[in-house]
Parts: sequence; C-alpha cells; structure tokens
Amino acid sequence: MKTDHAIDACNVSKIYGAGARAVTALGDVSIGIKQGEFFTLLGPSGCGKTTLLRCIAGFETPTSGTILLFGRDITHTPPNQRPVNTVFQSYALFPHLSVAQNVGFGLKMQGKPAAEVAQEVERVLALVKLEDFADRLPQQLSGGQQQRVALARALAPKPEVLLLDEPLSALDLKLRKEMQSELKRLQTETGITFIFVTHDQEEALTMSDRIGVMSAGALMQVGPPREIYDHPVNRFVADFIGETNFLVGQVDGQGLRIGSGDVIAVPLNGQTGEVTLAVRPEQINIGPAGTGVAAKIIDMTYLGTDTHYTVALGDASTLVARVQSNSGASLSVGDSVGITFDAKAVQVLAS
Repeated sequence: MKTDHAIDACNVSKIYGAGARAVTALGDVSIGIKQGEFFTLLGPSGCGKTTLLRCIAGFETPTSGTILLFGRDITHTPPNQRPVNTVFQSYALFPHLSVAQNVGFGLKMQGKPAAEVAQEVERVLALVKLEDFADRLPQQLSGGQQQRVALARALAPKPEVLLLDEPLSALDLKLRKEMQSELKRLQTETGITFIFVTHDQEEALTMSDRIGVMSAGALMQVGPPREIYDHPVNRFVADFIGETNFLVGQVDGQGLRIGSGDVIAVPLNGQTGEVTLAVRPEQINIGPAGTGVAAKIIDMTYLGTDTHYTVALGDASTLVARVQSNSGASLSVGDSVGITFDAKAVQVLAS
C-alpha cells in the first residue's frame, strides 16, 4: 500500500490490568504521521503520549488496533526488527566506551564492517558537531554534549523514524533552548521523520510541523502549531497550550453577555445558551476608563519585554493582559481602565 505516511496508528488501545483494576492508557487512538515531518505528541503526565510512542517503537504491544510503518503492519514486529530508533530522557551511554565507540555500537552489533562503522561514526559526529570529541568518555562531556552523542548513536543506523521521549527534560533552560534548534536542524538535514514526546508547550510550538495534543489517553486536537494555538477545539487544549483567559457568558440577541453584565460582540456560529470564550493575554487591549468593558488593575508583573496586568471586571472575575513594556503605557495597580479585544481573536469553545 503506497502512502506518504511514515506511521499510522489505527484505532490503537492499550489497557493495563483487567477487571476493576484495568487502566486505559490509550483509548482507540488513530493518527497519521507524514514522512519527513517533525511531529510532537504533547500533553500532561499520564496522558498516554509515551505509551503511544512505545507502541510505535515495539516496546509495548497494543491491546487492540494496528501500527503501520509506510503502510506495512508492524504491530507485532520485535523492536530490533523495526527501522525505528529511540532517544530516551536518560542518555543511556556506556560509561566505559568513548564517544565514537558509543555511536558505533549499534552498527557494530549489526555486523557492519569496521571501515563502514568508522565512516558512519565520522558522518554523524559531524552532523551533531562533535567530531572533535570522538575519543572522550561520556563523563568528560556536558549534559548537552551527552545528549548529542545519544542522538548521533540513534541516527547512525539511518532509521526511517526517530522517536524522542522527552530527551531535553534533564537539561537546563539555556541548553534546552539550544538543543531545540539543534533537533530541528538535524531533522531538516536528515529528512528523517521525528516523533517527539514532551509536556513542554514551548518546545512543541518551537520545533513542530504538527502537534497532537493528548489527554486521558485520547487525541484532543492535531494540527500545525499556529492552528493549535489560535484555534483550540476545546477548553483543555486552550488551557494547556500557552496562557489563556476564559469568560463564561450567555448568548442573547445582542451578542454574548458575560457575568459583569457587559455584552461582547463575537462570532457565535449558531451557538445558544451558555458558552465559554477563550482569549489570549496578548490579544487583550487596555484602554482608558469608559471604553470597552469596565475593569480595574489589581496586580502587575514586570517580565522584561512584557508586563502582565491582572484586571478585575465588575463581577470580580479576572483577566490577565500582556502588554509590551516599550508600548509607552503608564498603568498602576488601582487604575480604572477599559478592556477591549478584537472579536476575531476570541475563540468560542465547544466545551
């Protein structure tokens, strides 16, 4: 079967235990991951993202459903017979082997000739910019360098799919950001399909071609980062991806009447009754009192490039607005202000 998908998970479920103690880690998940894309599985701990990754790797067998690799059923194929490699959160390097020996270990186990192993090790070490570290031991490297060695070892056999299970979580913030750029560069240069697991929204938004947001063993939404951020399909996605304000209101003839009694004109697309609105802090404008929705500033936090203002509406509900610090705004706690936002920036959520 010809397909442009590297991986297809078809109605995959994974249940641990039985009877009253049964735990559903994955519930009838279906997803197609395209060849050559950087795809991220994103969600909180326990949402099923790592279980799905382990089913793709072959470390777990689905309770039901199938895993396809370029259209071929690999659901029951042993891990060592899949052209798929995994980079784990722990580097799992052999401490007694040099960088070059660690990188070439898998190729050696495959019975590759020594000359071919040496050539491939040289190639991937250059790819991860560690060619000058070939003779060092892992303990002589920084955390970021060890992670690059683990990547080189996984890339050396030229897998068709590379799985990355939260590989950056052990790094400090600066290294993590550097490795985000490195991973995206490596994926672009190699053309290998990367499937990346993380609970970090910024990592997902920064690196991914597409994101699959998971919760409680189910896929909530799949799409490009901008679509996920700007057009979440439900409250969970809106709340999990970035910062979001929520307003609950009642649809009436004039628009949406929120708890403070103010009416907001938003595109309702036929919704009636009570609905929830989501609006990002950067999409809220703070103006002079008497414009828009009446509010009062009750807190402010200076964050360098931005200042975050917490404002209370007439019913004591609160919103957070993000204003660029160089905007020239002169606002203080206790100021009465008016809140406005572009109706197109507001999302009316299904739940």
